[in-house]
Amino acid sequence: MIKQAIIPLAGLGTRLLPLTSVIPKELLPINGKPGLEYILEECLQSGITEVIFIISKRKKAIKQYFYNDSFYKKLIKKNKNKRLIDEYKKIKKYKKMIKFVYQNSPRGTGDAVLKCKNLIKSNFFLMMMPDDLIIKNNCTRSMIALHKKYKSSIIASKKVQNDNVSRWGIFKVKKINKRNFVIKDVIEKPTIKKAPSRYAVIGRYILTKKIFKVLEKQKPGQNGEIHITDSIRTLILRQNKFIGHIFAGKYLDCGTMKGYINSTLEISKNNI
Repeated sequence: MIKQAIIPLAGLGTRLLPLTSVIPKELLPINGKPGLEYILEECLQSGITEVIFIISKRKKAIKQYFYNDSFYKKLIKKNKNKRLIDEYKKIKKYKKMIKFVYQNSPRGTGDAVLKCKNLIKSNFFLMMMPDDLIIKNNCTRSMIALHKKYKSSIIASKKVQNDNVSRWGIFKVKKINKRNFVIKDVIEKPTIKKAPSRYAVIGRYILTKKIFKVLEKQKPGQNGEIHITDSIRTLILRQNKFIGHIFAGKYLDCGTMKGYINSTLEISKNNI
């Protein structure tokens, strides 16, 4: 059973500057609450009981957000406002399920995941990228159900336009049915001519614990970083099964200024 999730949060958020010069991008409000809370809600609704946040010293505000008890207690003592009380209860609920790990040097998502090696208890775990919101349908819940069926790693996917494939990791696929396929390979940001399909990697992964051994031996790739995609490719080449899942919800990219603004509008429109 998938009960633990890893969420890498140590990135600098340069695409959302100047906002992220003072506020971690994951705490920027989207329709009245931090984007990170939408990810936590998805976890809770999917039966996840422990979430590991990977932060850096620059991102201590994220930890403070969940450990600001004295601030709330003073306010509630003066003002028994129901909204304040409800918000504090919600944050305390999240606090109980969160652990923190530090990645102070930006060495890639693979390096961030490796920091969690000693905390992962089961053979499989969930990893979620905070820039990727999926609304209207719980993608994680669908992936966990698929994992139960195939007893394998699962990666979320969506079909992208031909002229956009060079922005994504693209799967080489063998179709199972309308929403699922066996992943034969992953090509990082291919040209249109070299793209094996139009199915792109989206930031939801159920990964096998075997990935830690691969990450320990993996050499840095582009920009001197340890890329999780390279480790996934190694496992696929070693005949580990990976299933791609074409999720049913609506994808929102919160990692760019345009995407962040659009996410606020979409979530507001859908009353989420």
